[in-house]
Amino acid sequence: MNPSEKSMNKLDLIFEKILAGGRIDFDEAMLLYAEADFHDLGHLAHQVRLRKHPAPIVTYVVDRNINYSNICVCCCKFCAFYKGPDEDGGYVLSLEEIGRKIDETKALGGTQILMQGGHHPDLPLSWYEDMLRYIKANHPIHIHAFSPPEVVFWSEKEDIPVAEVIKRLRAAGLDSIPGGGAEILVDEVRSRVAPNKCPADQWLGVMEEAHNQGLRTTATMMFGHEETPAQRIEHMLAVRDTQDRTGGFTAFIPWTFQPDHTQLPHCRKLTSVEYLRTLALSRLVLDNVDNIQVSWVTMGPKIAQLGLYFGGNDFGSTMIEENVVKAAGVSFSLSRAEIHRLVETAGFTPRQRTMDYTLMEAKQ
Repeated sequence: MNPSEKSMNKLDLIFEKILAGGRIDFDEAMLLYAEADFHDLGHLAHQVRLRKHPAPIVTYVVDRNINYSNICVCCCKFCAFYKGPDEDGGYVLSLEEIGRKIDETKALGGTQILMQGGHHPDLPLSWYEDMLRYIKANHPIHIHAFSPPEVVFWSEKEDIPVAEVIKRLRAAGLDSIPGGGAEILVDEVRSRVAPNKCPADQWLGVMEEAHNQGLRTTATMMFGHEETPAQRIEHMLAVRDTQDRTGGFTAFIPWTFQPDHTQLPHCRKLTSVEYLRTLALSRLVLDNVDNIQVSWVTMGPKIAQLGLYFGGNDFGSTMIEENVVKAAGVSFSLSRAEIHRLVETAGFTPRQRTMDYTLMEAKQ
């Protein structure tokens, strides 16, 4: 038997294992990524997606990204959005401006806001608590906010445990935590692209503590910069291990790095095929995460439609406002009507959801 036949036999066995509900390991995931036929890989991921979500429904959420500040001392090489503390163009939004943005979001049918900012050196944790209380008192809405690196930053800045930071934010009104700041959860990569950001075990530790305190969160993966395909799989397995313990991740969101205007201009933009292979693999590896989100923000609407046949079951957010990816030169915007059209022409029924994937009343 020649090597290619052996490889095919191994792939067939992995396919059969997955279709029977088995869990794949690192080596099996690597073989799938490297050698599985593109369309076969997509078909396999779609079968797993249909097993988890047999109804022909694709979900989405109506929300707005509110970046309350762009001032940051983290200096990540992949970020084109931040400004240093003494740099022109830095800002901190007023509470009134945040409130206005929330009211606009609610008027458009929004059910949540996603809030993230930089690692601001001068704002105490109490500032963020006051912001949360102000929102809940004056513009009540689900607050999906901050990120593990921000939580670690405040923990170190205030010299209090991560658990205490999360407890205080929850008491002030935090409802859930997005998966920002994950990039690649492999410290060899993080030390190159985000040397001032918390290491992988602290990112995962924040999420585990949040889950233990009753908060649901998402997990992301920004790929296509300094990492290898093997390190992407390490990232997925790290998320899977945490999910085994807590069950707190509602979704996994892999999206591609955009190199323009960053300190990593040598990185090429990934092809659609590379994105779709990685998306499909995430559906196959993350057998304990219910939802996989496609990324129209970085890949565009057409590739996002294809992603619905490569393991994706969620179309993400209408993203009424988005500033971070836009700063890297990529800007797409979709209305609720456009998302409905894209999902329907892809062959599915669109349904608006909340952060925890509760379906909202279908609008006629």
